[in-house]
Amino acid sequence: MVKEKKQKKEIKAEIEIPEGITIEIDKDIVKVKGKGGEVVKKLFNPNVKINKEGNKIVLKALKPTKRERKLVNTFRAHLKNMLKGANENYSYKLKICSGHFPMNVSVKDKEFIVKNFFGEKIPRVLKIKEGVNVKVEGDMVVVESSDKELAGQVAADIEQLVRRTRYDIRIFQDGIWICERAGKEIK
Repeated sequence: MVKEKKQKKEIKAEIEIPEGITIEIDKDIVKVKGKGGEVVKKLFNPNVKINKEGNKIVLKALKPTKRERKLVNTFRAHLKNMLKGANENYSYKLKICSGHFPMNVSVKDKEFIVKNFFGEKIPRVLKIKEGVNVKVEGDMVVVESSDKELAGQVAADIEQLVRRTRYDIRIFQDGIWICERAGKEIK
């Protein structure tokens, strides 16, 4: 009795390109432009090919293995985030909490400045990454960008800027805390 080898299924994913968005694919660099801005990302793997066919982006794996299926799905998720970001900006909201000392938070020349954090004389300063807008509105800080990863990283950097090690956060709740991630409220 001869066993026949099963032919593995081809791994392929297609993503519709919304109206008003232009895409340029140059080898492994993908540029997505829209009304929300421009997002550029390097998506490279020798076993996954990215092509633009009509009004669709086609991802195709050269080998039908589990690893390539994971890569195709990862690239698809990145491309969907890029398309959404090019259409409308991602927004993170952070709440300024100061119970012990009144903290002064401001943005000046692409720098995020926190003065008088727990009575410190030297202000804490964070350089804001290119492509990200940060606004202070009352006791809220709004971080916006067309790139989801950049917006999230700047929000995390702001949270880490005012981090106090070896203090119980249940008692010392002063700081700047993320309260809304890309449109999803944190409870």
